[in-house]
Amino acid sequence: MKIGLSSYSLLSALKSGEMTILDAIQWIADNGGEHMEIVPYGYTLVDNPELADAVREKAKEVGIDLSNYSMPANFVQETDALFDEEIARVKQHVDLVHRLGMKHMRHDVTAFTIPQEKMTIAWFEKNLHLMVKGSQLIADYAAQYGITTTIENHGFSVQASDRVQRVLHAVDRPNFKTTLDIGNFMCVDEHPIIGVKKNLPYASLVHFKDFYFRPYDQHPGDGDWFLTAHGNYLRGAIVGHGDIEIRKIVKLIKESGYDGYITIEFEGMEECKSASRIAMDNLRRLWDECTL
Repeated sequence: MKIGLSSYSLLSALKSGEMTILDAIQWIADNGGEHMEIVPYGYTLVDNPELADAVREKAKEVGIDLSNYSMPANFVQETDALFDEEIARVKQHVDLVHRLGMKHMRHDVTAFTIPQEKMTIAWFEKNLHLMVKGSQLIADYAAQYGITTTIENHGFSVQASDRVQRVLHAVDRPNFKTTLDIGNFMCVDEHPIIGVKKNLPYASLVHFKDFYFRPYDQHPGDGDWFLTAHGNYLRGAIVGHGDIEIRKIVKLIKESGYDGYITIEFEGMEECKSASRIAMDNLRRLWDECTL
């Protein structure tokens, strides 16, 4: 088991120019991380091969694994031409993952920001064939490089555990699995312990995040709150500070025998560097304290 950090956790520092992605790799190494997940927000690599090479070499220099590459994708397109265009775009990122020397990639299958009517099971079933076809094409393309592609419980339409499994079983590729995010089930009002229990057997990578939760009829006031699919309130928290039962989930993951990468994601209001450091320290402590 290796604990690391998603570059998305440092987004505010990356966007402000306080640090570059190369600085972020160094920072993770200096603060106890063992790997970094690449999320190309605040920087881009697919159109910058020199920076991609520099990222690969910097990670080697400081002993940080590049564990996963996470990107948006949307296979539910209105025309065949647009679908083919999206497949070609995602394949460019697969080539980048190979250039980086990585073996794991997460892509979405629908747009992340969608209206309420596209969160329904009817819309999901109507467009499932496009999600499946796109995922099959990308998994088959990635197989030549020995890359595992994954779907995350992410994006409202395919965020509940059963819908993730529906896509997984329909795609039916040995190198297509799930990036299991312990917190994202809450975005569609599924209890995180239930979601983790159901999808842990299919996980090839695990994300740890935390949320503060307030019910729909208890408006929490100003802050970075957002609404779940059914109108409850969530706000990002430092892992171990929020309302997710982190200790129970650590025990579930330990009991499963999972020994791969565990990635911290922070998306709260606190200063991103101190929050990310505390989150990594908290998870390592809770992991070590957990007895089977």
